[in-house]
Amino acid sequence: MVSYRFNTIIFDLDGTLVDSLSDIAEAANSALAALGFPAHPKEKYRRFVGDGLTTLAERIVPAGSDKSQISETVRQFKIIYKKNWARNSGPYSGIMTMLNTLAAHPVNLAVLSNKPDDFTQLFVARFFPGSMFGQVIGNRENLPTKPDPTGAFTIADYFQVESASCLLVGDSSVDIMTGKSAGMTTMGVTWGFRERQELEESGADIIINQPSEILSYVLIDR
Repeated sequence: MVSYRFNTIIFDLDGTLVDSLSDIAEAANSALAALGFPAHPKEKYRRFVGDGLTTLAERIVPAGSDKSQISETVRQFKIIYKKNWARNSGPYSGIMTMLNTLAAHPVNLAVLSNKPDDFTQLFVARFFPGSMFGQVIGNRENLPTKPDPTGAFTIADYFQVESASCLLVGDSSVDIMTGKSAGMTTMGVTWGFRERQELEESGADIIINQPSEILSYVLIDR
């Protein structure tokens, strides 16, 4: 017999379920080139991403850039990324096995991302087809980005569960702060974009190194 420590698991997308860094970096650097701005090494994007597209643009444009240049960077990024978003991206090793195992149990699964909602929906439809996730929420109008907990509360309300029964899984301090603000248990993953130290300093309740480890925290054999 199996019981469950959590009835709802909320996953971050980029850096948690999907390795999308190369495609993000390439699209961002192409957007910068369109404005005559210098590019950044791919590894620097590990620190640039995670707080929404506008913040990404603010971080990558040269110091002193005005709002119109930031807006144009965002516009160019969307055009380029829409063509190339799946060129090199895909689920991390072990993610599909872990998700398929969870999906076979009465546990609610959801995605909460700061990625623009249209791209978030594309990613989930492409890499996680079917009805695996009951809720998929990206950065959309009238919904604050993480670490504001509104999106996490929206998911809990949708499933009609208490925040305390939810596990929020992510690779950055933004995710951990979101979960803590929502009163959820937080789990940091070390295979993503950020370092273990960031997860520790942000106070993650649990830190794991492999997707399969999630199962031992959620499923309890009796």
